[in-house]
Amino acid sequence: MAKPYQKRIAGTVLAAAAAGALAFTALSGGASAARGDTADSVTSVAGEAPGYAVEDFNYPGADKILAEKNIVLKRGDGHITLADCASGTGFLEVWARSKDKICFQVSGNSGWLTLEIPSVYAVRGNDYAAQVDMTVGSEEKSFDIAKNTWTAVGESADPQGREHMLVEIRTSK
Repeated sequence: MAKPYQKRIAGTVLAAAAAGALAFTALSGGASAARGDTADSVTSVAGEAPGYAVEDFNYPGADKILAEKNIVLKRGDGHITLADCASGTGFLEVWARSKDKICFQVSGNSGWLTLEIPSVYAVRGNDYAAQVDMTVGSEEKSFDIAKNTWTAVGESADPQGREHMLVEIRTSK
């Protein structure tokens, strides 16, 4: 025969178990099913969380730069950026017939930038090893840029004097 304090303990344990089961049901979504709601009305909290940031390597502000300076900057890793030539020294300088001097700030151990600048004929290197890729018609050409000196590229290096489009810059320390 159970003693009175054992009955109280058993009642307390049963009440705690019932409360725990109710709490579990409410937290697991079972409460909505108990109210007659369908499973379709339950939404995942994870679905409402913001997504992850994914780098697409598109050049920031490219549309504004195109409108203001008529320079097409496409994609890059952020280590080669358009710079104001008057703001300092040590820039990679691109010379084109269609523009004044165009300067690029280079940082990091390596960098790349895809772009479109027509009629490029010379590039002045900086402290980085650099290569530029250019197109003329359907032909592609690459030029190594000497550090801290002028390098003839495009039409000035072409025996036929054809105008070349600068399409990529790559740098490394």
